[in-house]
Amino acid sequence: MSPMGIRLSPLGVIIFCLLGLGVIYHLYSGVIANRIASFRQAKTVDLRELLALSVEAAVLGGQEVKRIREENALHEKSKGKTREGAKEMLTTGDLFSHRKMFNLIRNTFPNLQVNSEEHDDASVHETSVWNHVIPEDIRNTISESREVPTESITVWIDPLDATQEYTEDLRQYVTTMVCVAVDGVPVIGVIHKPFSAYTAWALVDGGSNIKARTSYNEKSPQIIVSRSHAGKVKAFAQKAFGNDTVIIPAGGAGYKVLSLLDIPDEKHEKADVYIHVTYIKKWDICAGNALLKALGGHMTTLKGEEIDYAGSEASEGGLVASINMNHKALVDKLPNM
Repeated sequence: MSPMGIRLSPLGVIIFCLLGLGVIYHLYSGVIANRIASFRQAKTVDLRELLALSVEAAVLGGQEVKRIREENALHEKSKGKTREGAKEMLTTGDLFSHRKMFNLIRNTFPNLQVNSEEHDDASVHETSVWNHVIPEDIRNTISESREVPTESITVWIDPLDATQEYTEDLRQYVTTMVCVAVDGVPVIGVIHKPFSAYTAWALVDGGSNIKARTSYNEKSPQIIVSRSHAGKVKAFAQKAFGNDTVIIPAGGAGYKVLSLLDIPDEKHEKADVYIHVTYIKKWDICAGNALLKALGGHMTTLKGEEIDYAGSEASEGGLVASINMNHKALVDKLPNM
């Protein structure tokens, strides 16, 4: 007999233990599920899930970009100069967008390599984690999952493309971007326009919510280029396409890629070819490269070489981008730099 005259029956002990196990499972089931998910994702990641996460990250970053611009709380400063000698600006919009985008992706898939244009040394960190809900438009377009090894993935994020134009309140050029490369090849591209709430996304060999325009002028293309060195590119393009070549100066690599595509914005300029003749960072161009690749287009160096999105952040060979054109013939027309 137990103390105090209380007798414990074997059945009661079993029931008590089972209830205890149930309580423990209820309290820690989330932790267990996360451990299992973490173990699973340590080996592979579903690209459809990663596309949905990339869209959410770009939109959340865009909300910060828009909010800070509308509050006029940019606190802009120069973080250095480009190789061409232009100031490279940094704003609160860049940093707050970076925190949202970078931490959402890293908190959800901690084993992924994520490269961002910005680096935040502050102690403020976002604790948000993606809920793994795939939006209906992605589910309807991409019906099947596709697992790839985690170690093969590199994520490139640009928390605020066209920072210079952002400081000048040229809002139409501003985008947030996420790109996923597998073994250096861009396979997921997301370009979000915060001030019009438009998001273009694509998964190579999977599907997209954007398409090419119906026609392009291959003989006398309109060429979109960076505002910062439009004169230099004009001279370069005229050697290839003649003195009457139309040059469209614009800000932001994301904006320039979208100008080649069919987007629901009548104010967005339309071009046939995108050319950049100097050094550029991979977070500026990876998302656009993935979009074009998914639609059958091309983005290469000026020599026609594919751009490798593994390794270093720099792309040294300039770029030429086109869609529904003979890209090789286009490259062959270009003069040597």
